[in-house]
Amino acid sequence: MTQNPHRFHAAIVDLDGTMVDTMGDFAEALNRMLADLRLPAIAPAAIEDMVGKGSEHLLRSVLRHVLAQEGSEPTAEAIEALYPQAWERYQHHYLAINGQYSRVYAGVEQGLSQLRAQGLKLACLTNKPLGFAEPLLQAKGLRGYFECVFGGDSFERKKPDPLPLVRTCAALGSEPAGTLMIGDSSNDAQAAQAAGCPVVLVTYGYNHGRDIREVPARAYVDSLAQLDGVVAEPVPGNV
Repeated sequence: MTQNPHRFHAAIVDLDGTMVDTMGDFAEALNRMLADLRLPAIAPAAIEDMVGKGSEHLLRSVLRHVLAQEGSEPTAEAIEALYPQAWERYQHHYLAINGQYSRVYAGVEQGLSQLRAQGLKLACLTNKPLGFAEPLLQAKGLRGYFECVFGGDSFERKKPDPLPLVRTCAALGSEPAGTLMIGDSSNDAQAAQAAGCPVVLVTYGYNHGRDIREVPARAYVDSLAQLDGVVAEPVPGNV
C-alpha cells in the first residue's frame, strides 16, 4: 500500500476507559455474578485496577479478591474450580445490563467526528469480548464511526501483545506508522510501541492504578476533542 508518509491515515481507538466509562457496568454484572455464587460483593473502587486485560483476567482477579476477603489466601485450584460458573453467570448478567450503568466520556463524539472529517479510517480495538463491545457501541450511538470493531476474542492474543494492532491496521489498509493508537492504559501503549503505531493516551480512564503520564506516549489528552491538533502534526520520523 502506498501512503503519504507525512500524515496519519487511520486511528485505532480503545473502548473501556477511553470512549466509555464502563465501571458501573462492571460492578453491576460482577456483583450479580458473585451473588449467584454466594460470594461477598466487591466495591467498584477495587475493580478499577483489574480492568483492561480482558474478561478472563478480570474474573480471576475478582474471585481472588473476594476469596481472600473470606480469610484465607485463595489457591489457583480454588479459583479455577469457580471460574466456569463465574464466567457463565458474568456473561449472562453483563449482556443483560450492557450499557445501562455506563456513560460516554465528554468530547468523545466530537473527537471521533474530527478524525473522520480529516479523512481517517477508524477501528475500535478492545480487550472486551466482541459480543460485549458491539452492543455497547450500538447502545451509546458510537458504532457508526468505525469501519470495523475487534474484541479481545477476535485474535489469538490480546493487547499488550502487538498482534491485534497489526491485524487491525491490515483490516484498515493502513501502515502502522501512519495509524494512531488512542487508549487509556499501558496495555495500549505497549501494544502500539511493539506494533510500530504512535500512541496518544487519555488522562482519565483505567491504568491499573498508575499515573498515565508515567507511560511513554506521543501525547496525552484530557478529551478526545483535543485530538485534532495531534493528528494535524507530521507523523513521527517524517518531520
